[in-house]
Amino acid sequence: MIDLRLLREDPDRVRASQRARGEDVALVDALLSADERRRSSGVRFDELRAQQRQLGKLIPKAAGDEKAELLKRASQLAADVKAADAERDAADAETQELLLKLGNLVHPEVPVGGEEDFVTLETHGEIRDFAAEGFEPKDHLELGQLLGAIDVERGAKVSGSRFYFLTGVGALLELALVNAALAQATAAGFTPMLTPALVRPQSMAGTGFLGQAAQDVYHLDKDDLYLVGTSEVPLAAYHMDEILDADQLPLRYAGFSPCFRREAGSHGKDTRGIFRVHQFDKVEMFSYVLPEDSQAEHQRLLDWEKQWLTSLELPFRVIDVASADLGASASRKFDCEAWIPTQGKYRELTSTSDCTEFQSRRLSIRVREDKKVRPLATLNGTLCAVPRTIVAILENHQQADGSVRVPEVLRPYLGGREVLEPVAK
Repeated sequence: MIDLRLLREDPDRVRASQRARGEDVALVDALLSADERRRSSGVRFDELRAQQRQLGKLIPKAAGDEKAELLKRASQLAADVKAADAERDAADAETQELLLKLGNLVHPEVPVGGEEDFVTLETHGEIRDFAAEGFEPKDHLELGQLLGAIDVERGAKVSGSRFYFLTGVGALLELALVNAALAQATAAGFTPMLTPALVRPQSMAGTGFLGQAAQDVYHLDKDDLYLVGTSEVPLAAYHMDEILDADQLPLRYAGFSPCFRREAGSHGKDTRGIFRVHQFDKVEMFSYVLPEDSQAEHQRLLDWEKQWLTSLELPFRVIDVASADLGASASRKFDCEAWIPTQGKYRELTSTSDCTEFQSRRLSIRVREDKKVRPLATLNGTLCAVPRTIVAILENHQQADGSVRVPEVLRPYLGGREVLEPVAK
């Protein structure tokens, strides 16, 4: 959530942010009104309580008609105090409810617009000319079937559409990717973490995933637990309700977890293969830093993502995501998109978001510095979303005979294999 003081001092900035997100601008005025009622009712409650305490001192000293009158006033005052208390609580509840609906403030350099209004910041690597090489590239599913690596038919039989099995070298390739990604993250100073896949509602809401993203979240009604769509959620909630010392920062974690997404808003998109699925594994970077250090940390996370994709020898571009495509928590977001030859376009492989103080305020995570306590900043960055990375590797490193060249960074984790060979039928 944002700072209410900032809302009061500069509501136009918050309105502009909502407008850029394509969200309801009227929410700002409703929140200002609720906050004013909350503060005024709080003042009235305090004044009435002060009168009540003063009256309580006079009653024992009074007698006769004077005492009767004071008792009558005390009775009325008690009713007024109760009413003011209820009014204050109602206004506070309304303020908090509205505040939780408000997205993070959009960074002023973010391009304004929707999904297609991003700005390309960089491009890396060379896109292969398969025609010049003399063959038509196969898509990742055909390659995966030739290699005995991907089985979507049995995945659908067992679990339904958008589920799959990774088999043989497919399973080994996933493990190689995870181990290589964690090795890079550990070398960069991240603490490796295996995180819970189920979290409580306050953890999911605190990270901002029960607003506009709620339709993609799996909920277990009987247990009132949520399946995470990213280990960002448990990593953000890891220090919930804690005060960290400034000299502990930055804290950096690399979480590995299964991830679950309904993809409710993606009907008809990427239904072939394993690019868009309901369950996948992912290595996620997460940082806790001082608010003034968040932009520099954001660039560092992006640099680690670029290092990873470069080590996989993938052609990719970096985009500055447009305002309406940020998600509630992010103030700014950079995506790294790899070239997918059979689609003839770049597709998202990694993403890194600067969430500033938005999540820490919701999760009550603060930092103590010079005897002062204040919210800190949180950031996240995908290092390896496994299925999409497998898609990019298979398609970009395929050879004419259906085999796939293994990037050097993965070879130590694949028993020294330099090539994945088609299996005999």
